[in-house]
This record gives sequence, C-alpha cells and structure tokens, in this order.
Amino acid sequence: MNVSKKVSVHTTEELIDILAAEHQACLRGERLNLSANPYIGNIAVDSLLKPDAMQRFSAYQDFKSAIHQYQQDYGVSGIVWRDLTLKGQTLHYPQVHERLIALERDLEILRQAKPRILKFWERVTPEMDLYLSVNQGKDYEPLTLAEVSALIPRTDWANIWKWENQTFLEVVLQLGWGQPHDAHYRRGSLAAGSEYIHGVPVGCQPIG
Repeated sequence: MNVSKKVSVHTTEELIDILAAEHQACLRGERLNLSANPYIGNIAVDSLLKPDAMQRFSAYQDFKSAIHQYQQDYGVSGIVWRDLTLKGQTLHYPQVHERLIALERDLEILRQAKPRILKFWERVTPEMDLYLSVNQGKDYEPLTLAEVSALIPRTDWANIWKWENQTFLEVVLQLGWGQPHDAHYRRGSLAAGSEYIHGVPVGCQPIG
C-alpha cells in the first residue's frame, strides 16, 4: 500500500522571509549568476560597468522568479493585510507584497477592496491639493477631483499609503491594473500599470 506524503507548503509570510534573506545574500555577493554579462562592446562604457553587480542582481531575479512560480504551483497568496491610520480613521486593506505576485483570487480580493479604499481616500483628502505623477514619478501635474473620477473606471484595484512627519502629510493613492508586481510604472505595459495620485496640504508639492 502506497502512502503519499503530504507536501508542506510555505506560507506567504515564509516566502517573504525567504526572499528577504536571499536578497541580502545576493547583496553580500554570496549568490552570483555568472552567465549575466553587462558588457556592450564599447570599451569606454564597459570599463565603467561592474559585472559582479549585474551577476548579483540577476541571481536574485532568477530566485524571485522561482518563488513566483512556486506561488502559482502551490496557490500561495501574495497578499498581506495593512492598517493605515489617518486623521483618526483606520483602514484595514489588502496589498500584494512588493516581492510577490498576485494570484487570480488575489486580484479579485483587490478588486473587491477598491471601493472601500477609495471611500477612505475621499474622507481623508478633502482639503488637499491633488497631483498626478508623470514621467515615471519625476514630475507632477495638478489634478481635479473630476479628473480622478475619470481615472477610476479605467483601473482594476487601488493601493494607498502615506508619508508623514510633524509638519507634513502626503497621501498617495495608486490606481492600478493588471499584475501589481508589474504595475509600478504607468507606461511600462498595456497589461499592467498604475496612476499615482498625490494628496498634499494646500500650497505644497509632493515629495515622494
């Protein structure tokens, strides 16, 4: 009689810890992808390049891709739950961890959370100036609420965070579509991307 062994599957938190440890190992030069070659054939440029940096980066990217495949093979969610408190109000919301990918069911969770995140954002930014991040975050354009409303139907999910100190508060609303892992840049791909809306005190400019 054959008795199959139950496979122990890593949790979301364990995968995050594994990736963090591997990232540190790559930074220390303990992991190298020796096939990664940064040289382009221009002597002047090639003399400035550091092959070990490229090899460390490539080794980590390869490992991260393997973890993403593991997520898909074993159905390990990429979602972590966050709490954001602003102006005496707290939002408990899902976010795909920056080192992981979203499964299809994760994307559905994000879609379902979008209206709740938007309502929270509306409650905490009524007196703020709004700006749209452009040119991959290098510049900002003033934005109206009507223009924000026009962006919302074109996106699938939302994310939110803040930068805050004793004298300044900036609230960032990310409106995204597609895979969050690939959605950092607005025009990186038609399949995945983001619009970033920055709320700042009246008369101030975004800093992040």
